[in-house]
Amino acid sequence: MLLADYGLPRAQLYHSDRVRGSLRCYYRHHAHDDPFLWPGLMDITAWVDFTRVAEAAERAGLQIQGFTTQMAFLAGGGIEQSMTRAVDAAPSGASGMSVAEQTRLASGLRRLLMPGEMGESVKFVMLGRGDQITLPAFALRDLRHTL
Repeated sequence: MLLADYGLPRAQLYHSDRVRGSLRCYYRHHAHDDPFLWPGLMDITAWVDFTRVAEAAERAGLQIQGFTTQMAFLAGGGIEQSMTRAVDAAPSGASGMSVAEQTRLASGLRRLLMPGEMGESVKFVMLGRGDQITLPAFALRDLRHTL
Protein backbone atom coordinates (compact mmCIF):
# COMPACT_ATOMS: atom_id res chain seq x y z
CA MET A 1 0.00 0.00 0.00
CA LEU A 2 1.39 3.37 -1.01
CA LEU A 3 0.13 6.47 0.81
CA ALA A 4 0.97 10.07 -0.06
CA ASP A 5 -0.20 13.19 1.76
CA TYR A 6 0.93 16.39 3.43
CA GLY A 7 2.33 15.46 6.80
CA LEU A 8 5.22 14.91 9.17
CA PRO A 9 6.48 12.43 11.74
CA ARG A 10 4.96 13.15 15.18
CA ALA A 11 8.10 14.78 16.64
CA GLN A 12 8.08 17.39 13.87
CA LEU A 13 4.30 17.77 13.60
CA TYR A 14 3.87 18.59 17.28
CA HIS A 15 7.16 20.45 17.73
CA SER A 16 6.92 23.61 19.85
CA ASP A 17 7.89 25.72 16.80
CA ARG A 18 4.62 24.72 15.12
CA VAL A 19 2.36 26.68 17.49
CA ARG A 20 -0.20 27.33 14.73
CA GLY A 21 -0.98 23.62 14.33
CA SER A 22 -1.47 21.73 11.10
CA LEU A 23 -4.85 23.00 9.89
CA ARG A 24 -4.59 24.49 6.39
CA CYS A 25 -7.26 26.15 4.30
CA TYR A 26 -7.12 26.74 0.55
CA TYR A 27 -9.15 29.25 -1.41
CA ARG A 28 -8.44 29.73 -5.10
CA HIS A 29 -4.97 28.13 -4.75
CA HIS A 30 -4.00 30.37 -1.82
CA ALA A 31 -3.22 28.86 1.56
CA HIS A 32 -4.28 30.37 4.88
CA ASP A 33 -5.22 29.15 8.36
CA ASP A 34 -8.63 30.73 9.06
CA PRO A 35 -11.37 28.09 8.58
CA PHE A 36 -14.09 30.74 9.06
CA LEU A 37 -12.89 33.13 6.34
CA TRP A 38 -14.92 31.78 3.39
CA PRO A 39 -17.13 28.97 4.73
CA GLY A 40 -18.28 26.58 2.03
CA LEU A 41 -15.95 28.05 -0.58
CA MET A 42 -12.59 26.60 0.44
CA ASP A 43 -10.89 23.31 1.14
CA ILE A 44 -9.92 22.61 4.74
CA THR A 45 -7.32 20.00 5.60
CA ALA A 46 -4.89 18.97 8.34
CA TRP A 47 -1.46 17.44 7.99
CA VAL A 48 -1.08 13.70 8.64
CA ASP A 49 0.75 12.37 11.70
CA PHE A 50 2.80 9.73 9.85
CA THR A 51 4.02 8.25 13.14
CA ARG A 52 0.39 7.42 13.96
CA VAL A 53 -0.02 5.87 10.49
CA ALA A 54 3.08 3.71 11.10
CA GLU A 55 1.84 2.64 14.54
CA ALA A 56 -1.59 1.68 13.18
CA ALA A 57 0.00 -0.19 10.28
CA GLU A 58 2.22 -2.18 12.61
CA ARG A 59 -0.76 -3.05 14.84
CA ALA A 60 -2.47 -4.36 11.68
CA GLY A 61 0.53 -6.59 10.90
CA LEU A 62 2.06 -4.40 8.21
CA GLN A 63 5.68 -3.30 7.92
CA ILE A 64 6.84 0.17 6.95
CA GLN A 65 8.76 -0.54 3.76
CA GLY A 66 9.57 3.05 2.86
CA PHE A 67 9.07 6.62 4.03
CA THR A 68 10.41 9.66 2.20
CA THR A 69 9.65 13.12 0.83
CA GLN A 70 7.92 13.71 -2.49
CA MET A 71 11.11 15.17 -3.95
CA ALA A 72 13.14 12.08 -3.05
CA PHE A 73 10.35 9.73 -4.15
CA LEU A 74 9.98 11.37 -7.57
CA ALA A 75 13.72 11.79 -8.12
CA GLY A 76 14.39 8.19 -7.06
CA GLY A 77 11.54 7.04 -9.26
CA GLY A 78 13.05 8.65 -12.35
CA ILE A 79 11.15 11.90 -12.85
CA GLU A 80 14.13 13.36 -14.69
CA GLN A 81 14.02 10.57 -17.27
CA SER A 82 10.23 10.94 -17.55
CA MET A 83 10.57 14.67 -18.20
CA THR A 84 13.25 14.02 -20.82
CA ARG A 85 10.93 11.54 -22.55
CA ALA A 86 8.09 14.09 -22.45
CA VAL A 87 10.28 16.74 -24.07
CA ASP A 88 11.58 14.26 -26.65
CA ALA A 89 8.01 13.18 -27.46
CA ALA A 90 7.07 16.76 -28.33
CA PRO A 91 7.02 17.47 -32.05
CA SER A 92 10.67 17.91 -33.06
CA GLY A 93 11.92 17.41 -29.48
CA ALA A 94 12.63 20.38 -27.22
CA SER A 95 12.80 22.74 -30.16
CA GLY A 96 9.21 21.79 -31.00
CA MET A 97 7.95 22.91 -27.59
CA SER A 98 6.83 26.48 -27.35
CA VAL A 99 8.36 28.71 -24.71
CA ALA A 100 4.99 28.69 -22.92
CA GLU A 101 4.96 24.86 -22.87
CA GLN A 102 8.54 24.71 -21.60
CA THR A 103 7.73 27.28 -18.91
CA ARG A 104 4.60 25.41 -17.86
CA LEU A 105 6.55 22.12 -17.66
CA ALA A 106 9.36 23.70 -15.63
CA SER A 107 6.89 25.42 -13.31
CA GLY A 108 5.04 22.18 -12.65
CA LEU A 109 8.27 20.33 -11.98
CA ARG A 110 9.42 23.08 -9.59
CA ARG A 111 6.11 22.88 -7.69
CA LEU A 112 6.45 19.11 -7.32
CA LEU A 113 10.11 19.07 -6.25
CA MET A 114 11.12 22.25 -4.44
CA PRO A 115 11.21 22.27 -0.62
CA GLY A 116 9.20 25.51 -0.42
CA GLU A 117 6.51 23.97 -2.60
CA MET A 118 5.38 20.33 -2.37
CA GLY A 119 8.80 18.65 -2.43
CA GLU A 120 9.27 18.41 1.34
CA SER A 121 5.67 18.89 2.53
CA VAL A 122 4.24 15.78 0.88
CA LYS A 123 5.51 12.45 2.18
CA PHE A 124 5.21 8.93 0.77
CA VAL A 125 4.95 5.86 2.98
CA MET A 126 4.82 2.29 1.72
CA LEU A 127 3.27 -0.42 3.85
CA GLY A 128 3.33 -4.15 3.18
CA ARG A 129 3.31 -7.68 4.53
CA GLY A 130 5.98 -10.29 4.21
CA ASP A 131 9.06 -9.70 2.12
CA GLN A 132 10.57 -6.26 2.11
CA ILE A 133 10.05 -4.59 -1.25
CA THR A 134 12.71 -2.09 -2.21
CA LEU A 135 11.54 0.55 -4.66
CA PRO A 136 14.06 2.86 -6.33
CA ALA A 137 11.72 5.71 -5.39
CA PHE A 138 12.70 5.24 -1.72
CA ALA A 139 16.44 4.79 -2.39
CA LEU A 140 17.52 8.45 -2.26
CA ARG A 141 16.29 9.34 1.20
CA ASP A 142 15.08 6.79 3.74
CA LEU A 143 13.23 8.59 6.55
CA ARG A 144 11.80 5.54 8.38
CA HIS A 145 14.00 6.29 11.37
CA THR A 146 12.05 9.53 11.94
CA LEU A 147 8.77 7.72 12.50
